[in-house]
Amino acid sequence: MSSEGTSIEAQVHIEPPKPPSPQRWHWTLNVIGIACVLTICYFGESVLAVLMISVLVAFILAPIVDLLAFIRLPRSLAAAIAVLLLIASIGGAFYYSYNQASNLVEQLPKYTDRLRKDVASFRQKAESFEVLSPENEKGVVNVRPARDWTDILTRGFGSVSAVVLAGSFVPFLVYFMLTWQDHVRAATVMLFPLRDRHTAFVTLGLISAMIRSFMVGNVLIGLFIGTASTIVFAVLRLPFPFFVGFLSGFLSLVPYMGILLALVPPIFFGLGHLDSQDVVSVLVTVLGLHVIAVNILYPKFLGNRLQLNPLAVTIGLLVWGALWGAMGLLLAIPITAAAKIVFDHVQSLKPYGAWLGE
Repeated sequence: MSSEGTSIEAQVHIEPPKPPSPQRWHWTLNVIGIACVLTICYFGESVLAVLMISVLVAFILAPIVDLLAFIRLPRSLAAAIAVLLLIASIGGAFYYSYNQASNLVEQLPKYTDRLRKDVASFRQKAESFEVLSPENEKGVVNVRPARDWTDILTRGFGSVSAVVLAGSFVPFLVYFMLTWQDHVRAATVMLFPLRDRHTAFVTLGLISAMIRSFMVGNVLIGLFIGTASTIVFAVLRLPFPFFVGFLSGFLSLVPYMGILLALVPPIFFGLGHLDSQDVVSVLVTVLGLHVIAVNILYPKFLGNRLQLNPLAVTIGLLVWGALWGAMGLLLAIPITAAAKIVFDHVQSLKPYGAWLGE
């Protein structure tokens, strides 16, 4: 019995538990890292949003700075001239449209009163959605108010003073980003280990090219659509054609919702001024320009810089819209495209980059 018991014990071998595989650890750490980044973005939206806007504006002005530097101007002077040109352009646009803006402010209550009645009626019906509890035998009605999505869309803007204070930092940030562009890029690369510096340098270059193409392309497309819309709206005798045309043109650039948002300004300001034929002309104009922008201008100016599939774009809009509101919707595509470039150049994150890609 003792020999048999010994042989049975020898056959029974309890293996020690296997340690978790490295792939499982990489997957877990990646998820934790992405969650930490999104948490930081959520709580630091006021700072990060201003930084992102400054980065995008700096990429728009970078070609001007490079051109001025090419003719032997000091980079600090070239950056100052570019920022001053931007401020002068914005000021000139406001000055040129001052008369229209004054008339718009005077007549806005008239348009608002027309629209407020319809909106109030619709919202009253939405907020008076009645839910009758089965336990309530007396038929008492419990009202469930509809969710106010304006709180989400205006998230990150805050009060007017907060917006002005945050916006006042943008010119200075843009100036220093343009002045210290090479230094910041080299210093950023030096933050990585020696074996990863080449990858970091290439990644930053691709992100820079993507953001520059995205911003310059959107500005040019917005100017084209705005100019064409202004001409058509002026022919139709729509009030404030300059303001409405460019507002509709740039709203058309918003992903997915652009075609609907672009119709709001001409329809709103055309109340009482447009007949049915003019309304059809507005619809055809906005729809036609949007189709031209999406199918011709976007591929020409942006090309394959973004390389995001529609599902990734939709999820990016959802995530960044929830984090930063309307500002997140505007910044969602460049942020998501930059994240994909980073994922494509980090070995453990390449599957995520492939998932975001086309």
